[in-house]
Amino acid sequence: MPRTAFSVDPTKSMFDQVVPGHNRWHPDIPAASSVKPGDEFRMECADWTNGQIHNNDDNNEIRDVDLSPCHVLSGPIAIEGAEPGDILVVDILDIGAWPTAGEGPDPWGYTGIFTPENGGGFLTDLFPDAYKAIWDFHGVDTSSRHVPGVRFTGITHPGLFGPAPSHELLARWNKREADLIATDPNRVPALALPPLPHNALLGTLKGTAFDRAAKEAARTIPPREHGGNCDIKNLSRGSKVWFPVYVKDAMFSVGDLHFSQGDGEITFCGAIEMAGWIDFGVNLIKGGMAKYNLQQPIFKPGRVEPRYSEWLVFEGISVDGDGKQHYLDATIAARRAYLNAIEYLKNFGYTPEQSYFLLSCAPIEVRIGGLVDIPNACVSVAIPTEIFEKNIYPH
Repeated sequence: MPRTAFSVDPTKSMFDQVVPGHNRWHPDIPAASSVKPGDEFRMECADWTNGQIHNNDDNNEIRDVDLSPCHVLSGPIAIEGAEPGDILVVDILDIGAWPTAGEGPDPWGYTGIFTPENGGGFLTDLFPDAYKAIWDFHGVDTSSRHVPGVRFTGITHPGLFGPAPSHELLARWNKREADLIATDPNRVPALALPPLPHNALLGTLKGTAFDRAAKEAARTIPPREHGGNCDIKNLSRGSKVWFPVYVKDAMFSVGDLHFSQGDGEITFCGAIEMAGWIDFGVNLIKGGMAKYNLQQPIFKPGRVEPRYSEWLVFEGISVDGDGKQHYLDATIAARRAYLNAIEYLKNFGYTPEQSYFLLSCAPIEVRIGGLVDIPNACVSVAIPTEIFEKNIYPH
């Protein structure tokens, strides 16, 4: 087993760890430990909400989640010798779940539908109420008492990882997101999340340095140029990722581990979230950003993923629910494809909420069929039919 570069006691909050992680992006957060190019190492991770969700049937836990301490991340880990302009090469070697302390011997995870006031989701206007599904893990498979008649193989992956931003990059993030918020400052859900000192965790940073950084540190919710919360399900075991490096020693962090997810993670907390561990290997390409004109991360998927061969595919076009035509709008087309799937699954006894869960956390595939055939973009949502106990084809 690789040596552990970041440890987590699952019985304690991330704020109370011997060496705490962080929940904001900032270049001044001190390294929790260091590794060298060529090293292989393990990082242990709390679930993204810092243990706010439990293995029970209480939907109010999702309704009442406090997003101010989220996501809790493990790290940062200093990569010795990394300099701005390098490329950090990260291999995902292995990943796994562990039981949440005091809540049964078997590993488990959860999926949540969030309210508009607390993050919302892709279809938040039609699903305004909070719901939770608990998933039990059976090796590589999972099932849920809240979505019966379904069992599928997960594609485990980190939802969020990457190096730290520079001060200059952080300032650009804050400026452009503040400009967006200013266009509709009272919108629900909010257009973006500005820096928030309340419940900020910045590793071992203390005193006036902490106070200064907390006022400008970026929230972890969106993906950005350095990677971050990309929620790409194919970043699983065996994947290789090339990250741009913006600060000395790269300062690499990870969190938000997922047992499974569909393309889009549409319910907001839409993967099967879990606490666990992840093993990495790292290396450097000196001066790689200029050599390869790397502006954002790129990756090579691994070979480990579910092998489903039968699918039922739902199409959507750029016409909204009121019949209004939109011009090549892939977001509207995706929305229609998802809603067509949700409506269809009612025929087989699934509530809209259960279908919404499945389309968010099962290994579904979303594709853009076309972006040129005016006025309609076409998006498809494919569900692997082998995950269902019953035949869901028209018959």
